[in-house]
Amino acid sequence: MLGNYTEGKPVQELTWDQRLLRNSGRNKNALRPEYQELKFTLHRKLLDRINLEALATIDNQRVRSEVRQAVIALIDGEPTLLSSLERQQISEEVLDEVFGLGPLEPLLQDPTISDILVNGHKQVYVERKGLLEQTNVCFRDDGHLLRIIDKIVSQVGRRVDESNPMVDARLSDGSRVNAIVPPLAVDGPLLSIRRFGTDKLMPQDLVEKRALTAGMMELLEAAVKARLNIVIAGGTGAGKTTLLNALSVFISPKERIVTIEDAAELQLKQPHLARLETRPANLEGQGAVRQRQLLVNALRMRPDRIVVGEVRGEEALDMLQAMNTGHDGSLTTVHANSPRDAVSRLEVMVSLANANMQLVSIRQQIASAVQVLVQAARLSDGSRRVVNVTEVTGMEGDMVTLQDIFVFEKRGVSAEGRVLGRFSATGIRPKFSEKLLAAGIRLSPNLFDQSLDI
Repeated sequence: MLGNYTEGKPVQELTWDQRLLRNSGRNKNALRPEYQELKFTLHRKLLDRINLEALATIDNQRVRSEVRQAVIALIDGEPTLLSSLERQQISEEVLDEVFGLGPLEPLLQDPTISDILVNGHKQVYVERKGLLEQTNVCFRDDGHLLRIIDKIVSQVGRRVDESNPMVDARLSDGSRVNAIVPPLAVDGPLLSIRRFGTDKLMPQDLVEKRALTAGMMELLEAAVKARLNIVIAGGTGAGKTTLLNALSVFISPKERIVTIEDAAELQLKQPHLARLETRPANLEGQGAVRQRQLLVNALRMRPDRIVVGEVRGEEALDMLQAMNTGHDGSLTTVHANSPRDAVSRLEVMVSLANANMQLVSIRQQIASAVQVLVQAARLSDGSRRVVNVTEVTGMEGDMVTLQDIFVFEKRGVSAEGRVLGRFSATGIRPKFSEKLLAAGIRLSPNLFDQSLDI
């Protein structure tokens, strides 16, 4: 590990957890105006002294080591008296300003954080394990926050200003970024970073975390292997993408998979994988490529399966048609609060693509295309559960008929705030059991009678 030098003694570079502890413990200093002023004075002097373009050609670790020593030399030239720990702290912060995203860097290095929410320069929240908590992290002023936002969006060729006050972007690790600035943001710039874990959760991990039971996972595994079309529904942060990633493990490595996403989040490991991603409009408002266009093109790419990260618009019609015309085994997610709501959402999105299509025709498309609806939910204690595994059984009159195979029943809340409940099989044997048998898959006879209290 690289060392730096403070008062003539080598000091180890801090790990992310040490930096978080440092950040939480000394942010009272960071809130002092004179501390912030010193940091930005050092930042300006450093930029005047070094050539960032020349440094871009040098190894990153060597650059940070040399720039760290330059920062400490600048600190030694300041009249302000700082302790050894404060010198180390402020040098790390200046490095974060030069090479990273300033005050956000320690948060981005914490793998337990799933969301970073910045509400103006004084207030930063994070989400850990499904629960929000306020941090001591802050920015100097709104101008400082705007510079960090501009640094993020400029790396992906976009801009944010008064004429273009809303922007979506992505960090190098795939984290999704949304920023909105004044005049639309009344109390200062707003920044939201949705992070994605580097370690993909496997099906067994979800079972161990009690997101669902082993029997539910066995049924979903059979559904994927038998090439049933599956739609995963849920609200924001309910774990839809995580579950989709886990189910993708069951897809045969011999199949050609085409994935379509707004922001590349899926982590499929199959060897024959073609990944497609939408493109926003350029500065002139031209060149946007939407999911529907990618979906139409994907049909020409000879896919065995099509996986759409999230259906949120008119591409729903093309997705259903693909499911109905030989591309069985497709998977996607949709925002909805229940399996019935998921069907209604699909109806609305299909009508966006073809306003002249009769409602009964839309429902027939849905009933014939989708075999399984999986409902995920984030509960009040931050835990994520699969609360419904539902079969689409067809049409009865002009209504799409559904039947639950598994459900999660909430029974109450413990003294510690943990949600108590019960996973139950309804006892109904799904109609798609014949398709499972045709695929050579035989489920355990007692699978549809199991229950589990949590």
